Amino acid sequence: MSSQENLDQQLPSVEYITADYKGADKLKQKRVFITGGDSGIGRAVALHMAREGAKVAIMYHSDEDSAVETRRGIEQEGAEALVLQGDTANADECRQVVAEVVEQWGGIDVLVNNAGMQKPYGDLSEVSDDDWAQHFAVNSSGIFYITKAALEHMEEGASIINTTSVNAFVGNDTLVPYTATKGAIVGFTRALAAQVVKRGIRVNQVAPGPIATEIQLVFKGEHQDVLDNMTSPMGRIGQPYELGPAYVFLACRDSSFITGQTIHVNGGMATGG
Repeated sequence: MSSQENLDQQLPSVEYITADYKGADKLKQKRVFITGGDSGIGRAVALHMAREGAKVAIMYHSDEDSAVETRRGIEQEGAEALVLQGDTANADECRQVVAEVVEQWGGIDVLVNNAGMQKPYGDLSEVSDDDWAQHFAVNSSGIFYITKAALEHMEEGASIINTTSVNAFVGNDTLVPYTATKGAIVGFTRALAAQVVKRGIRVNQVAPGPIATEIQLVFKGEHQDVLDNMTSPMGRIGQPYELGPAYVFLACRDSSFITGQTIHVNGGMATGG
């Protein structure tokens, strides 16, 4: 049975990091802050950066069990972990969480804006005003709140990495609000990169394709066909561990001459842009 035919059965065996990923101290003692770091891509990024020697703070919304599990994984990598609860749709909570990271560690070297939500709709008429607003509050406004607060505590050499989506580049007829928010992130990334380049701070983004994470389970039920047929030109969906190294690359000095760019990790769904 293929992964795209039965994603929810596969979730317990999702891989966040593999034994053959060898850390090389590329982020040694760097202070990393990841929103949505408790599960999915965020957890994979946290574990890869921990293996590279970073201190890793994660912000989670409500799944405390997943957050605790991620903390355990970070600490098993020999890294210092900080776990904070907050809602990216709430400006005050975003500012408070950033302040707690800074209070603990004195600053932020790498910011990963990864928190997000999605909800499928068969037609635009099904999207309520509140649903539309919630998508932008969580997926787009949260990046603004977190980044604005964090930039006060980021110095030359720092890196900001935003999680957009392949859907911002190819569209998705079932995820119109989500796709719109991810397009907003693309514009934000490029504009902010131009604004802070003279400060020596780089801003880039990763565009994941379909990845085996809990967020895909929103398709269960009415939109089960989307879940059942989820794939890529490579004939499969991706695993979270296949995203981690891209974020490490953008966080470390290996990408020191790269800003305002997109790394597409989506099995060939979007090429050349």
